[in-house]
Amino acid sequence: MKVLMISSDRKVLAPGSAVSERMKEYGALVEELHIVLLSDASHKLRNTQLDKNIWVYPTNSFLDILRPLDAARLGKKIIFKNQFVRGQSVITAQDIESGWAGMKIKNKWRIPLEVQLHADPFSPYFTGFQNMVRKLFMKKVLRNADSVRVVTESLKSKISKFTSANIQVLPIYVDKEKIENNRITFDLHARYPWHFIILAVSRLAPEKNLTLALEALALVRHRFPDTGLVIVGSGPEENRLKLLVRKLKLEGVVEFAGWQDSLTSFYKTANVFIQTSFFEGYGLSLVEAGLSGLPVITTSVGIATELAHGKDAYIYSLDSTRGKPEELFAQGIIDLIENNQKRENLRTNLRNTLESKLISKEKYLSELKSGWEKTALKIR
Repeated sequence: MKVLMISSDRKVLAPGSAVSERMKEYGALVEELHIVLLSDASHKLRNTQLDKNIWVYPTNSFLDILRPLDAARLGKKIIFKNQFVRGQSVITAQDIESGWAGMKIKNKWRIPLEVQLHADPFSPYFTGFQNMVRKLFMKKVLRNADSVRVVTESLKSKISKFTSANIQVLPIYVDKEKIENNRITFDLHARYPWHFIILAVSRLAPEKNLTLALEALALVRHRFPDTGLVIVGSGPEENRLKLLVRKLKLEGVVEFAGWQDSLTSFYKTANVFIQTSFFEGYGLSLVEAGLSGLPVITTSVGIATELAHGKDAYIYSLDSTRGKPEELFAQGIIDLIENNQKRENLRTNLRNTLESKLISKEKYLSELKSGWEKTALKIR
């Protein structure tokens, strides 16, 4: 079987990265794996052979808006040049822009299309002009998909009315043993003078709503001034968030740790993990934190919608009619500062719940391959 994948994750070209290694595992499942990578000319990426049967083709687009068009153009050429055969080939595209490109390629060569949705475009917070355009494209893409792959049951139920295609729920694979066995190399409490350390691991982007984390911290510190926040991640919101730190008079109690290759020591030496996102497709950081033994406070997004409030985690709505979110988060943090037993109960219950939901790497790869093979046979 030959697979044409359309992706926007540039880490695929970073040697030794988790994404690059995952692509090699995918390549082992098929005869050929060709990856069209949505990218800008400024990234200066080159066509790369990732492994003996895996090739990556950056679009190197001059404008963001041209990425899907360039991906479609490249994909059509790749299918023709590498002699993809109907019934033995599939196009798989991650999220909406890639899905649109995949749809155009499918229309040209009639190769079946699998669309992967990792974000939740149905969230009331999935707003803004760009996301509104994505929603319009999404409906057409889903109607033209031969199969759809999502990461949660809640997302499956939301998209079922937009497509007659088979919907496969396949959570992101998480290496539980690796997380549990990774060794701590430093202690956050030795780095920072705070008694209680809150951890956020997130891209610094508007949809991650890190303003809420800072506002909650400001409220907590009125009662527990030896509380601090470590934010791991990078992104376009960094400067704005740093200005907000100064506005809230949180200088010296918020650490922007930047992007980190290893999160083990952060997860295993903090006191609580906080996720404040407006929407998530899955919530990988939450899962990694939970498996590392951290109690979690989160908005009701992604996999958190499958957890029990008060048992697995503290889960709060962003609907202000149920209380101000920053006050709810602050109350949750204070409750865990004051109650060691509640922290212990949350961390134990969450780890057990997450372990019951995870699948082995072997099963994940088997279901992935099976999904591709079934999709390849959907010739119209």
